[in-house]
Amino acid sequence: MQKITKKMLVSKAEELGLVKIKSLKKTALIHKIQSTEGNNPCFQTIPDCSVSPCLYRQECIK
Repeated sequence: MQKITKKMLVSKAEELGLVKIKSLKKTALIHKIQSTEGNNPCFQTIPDCSVSPCLYRQECIK
């Protein structure tokens, strides 16, 4: 699986209608996307995460 780039995240956020996102750091941007999609903004906050499937899982649990 390829690494998720900030450019990919910005594109996804724009598709979701989010604004003022380009200045956000990657983790904050993922949290904002997760919240907007109705999910818990948990990226890199749960040590033993068992949530699957998750788009960010590979980078989250490294």
